Amino acid sequence: MKGDKSKAGTSKKDDTKLSVKRKAAGAVGKKPSKREKNLGKDPNKPKRPPSAFFVFMEEFRKQFQEKNPNNKLVSVVSKAGGAKWKTMSEADKAPYQAKAAKRKSDYEKNMAAYNKKAEGGGGGGENASAEEEEEEGSDKSKSEVEDEEEEGGAEEEDDEE
Repeated sequence: MKGDKSKAGTSKKDDTKLSVKRKAAGAVGKKPSKREKNLGKDPNKPKRPPSAFFVFMEEFRKQFQEKNPNNKLVSVVSKAGGAKWKTMSEADKAPYQAKAAKRKSDYEKNMAAYNKKAEGGGGGGENASAEEEEEEGSDKSKSEVEDEEEEGGAEEEDDEE
């Protein structure tokens, strides 16, 4: 009887080892994390404008919530909104399309200003771009600075001993 228990215990350990190996092998082709994706993105860049459907959904969510205050499921609201959008005529959709077009034109203006600022460096010429490069070089995250301080502090303690 004792032998049976030990065999069962080793097989469980073997199973966990296999699962760890499988995870490690799958890690090679994994997707980058959100942090890794957003690393090169500028937080000041304007967001893309919503389409006519999403402009419609902004209003529809409010109306649906008033009619159904007990509903907490996003999927139900989305399905109802999609069904209503499909049944609407072009004349009914026109105000939402007009709002979406206005938001798109505002977005294009903001993007033009953003791109001009990114290219020109704020209109200061070469001096402004050199200052920006210096700022970018000196901008370290707090964690990087703290890591460097900790490493330096650890070396000093080793020297004293």
